[in-house]
Amino acid sequence: MPYLYPPIEPHESGMLDVGDGHRIYWETCGNPGGKPALVLHGGPGSGCTVNARRYFDPESYRIVLFDQRGCGRSTPHASLPNADLSANTTPHLLADIERLRQSLGIERWLVLGGSWGSTLALAYAERHPDQVSELILFSVATTTAWEIDWITRGVGVFFPGAWARFRDNLPEAERTGSLVEAYHRLLMHPAPNIHEKAARDWCDWEMALVAVHPDHKPHPRYEDPAFRLGFARLVTHYWRHKGWLEDGILLRETNRLAGIPGFLIHGRLDIGGPLIVPWQLQQHWPGSELIVVGEAGHDARDPGMTECIVAATSRFA
Repeated sequence: MPYLYPPIEPHESGMLDVGDGHRIYWETCGNPGGKPALVLHGGPGSGCTVNARRYFDPESYRIVLFDQRGCGRSTPHASLPNADLSANTTPHLLADIERLRQSLGIERWLVLGGSWGSTLALAYAERHPDQVSELILFSVATTTAWEIDWITRGVGVFFPGAWARFRDNLPEAERTGSLVEAYHRLLMHPAPNIHEKAARDWCDWEMALVAVHPDHKPHPRYEDPAFRLGFARLVTHYWRHKGWLEDGILLRETNRLAGIPGFLIHGRLDIGGPLIVPWQLQQHWPGSELIVVGEAGHDARDPGMTECIVAATSRFA
């Protein structure tokens, strides 16, 4: 990824108590007096990566990253035995973002989000438009019922072997219903042999969806059993509740983004997240520009994606 800025380390970090027994990890990088920018990671449950710091010119931006509830360095982690996910919802995450903004003394910030992070960024900007100066969304998703059904069933026409394994790893009686519900039940099972296998099976499917190039290498975090379990639990937890969003609400309320400029960056080869999603958003959001990356799928590491994300942050610096 030659277009990233050089590696940097945080100049400030901490754990913010957000209530409900949750503490979220946060960090700031770059110029303490620079333009504030918030990064919202995907998943749900992926946690922040060190490369996310490198999308921004560290001389121009004050870069804020945090691990959403239950993942990364935030506590308690969703992989723990008897994990309670009841206080881990989209409204909770939106409140956490506001609490973090206020604790850092930031009035307005650019918000960047990828995949699930783009859903969360849209939800935040539509609820708090006065706090958002610009939006940069990549691998765009809005977590509608249609998108969840597509990514767990419909897209199987492009990956028939991987999808058949994904389905057939479930008990036969549960293969015709909601695969999300069936996997979530196994992932929350107290027996390690059951929930660990379900986590591996779920993550194998996730990895298959993004491998659109023959030389694609899965992110090394998928080799960590704790990451796999926490990630799969949170993804299925959010998807079974449709992200706690009224279906289609993010598209219907794009009028709330009036005056907020933004980029929608999406891979043409993103089969799991079809291009129709950002295209429709761009049609309803006059201040946005859609950038289609010809050789990229869903993975931000795919050819052209990093270059476009960095170019977008440079435009707003």
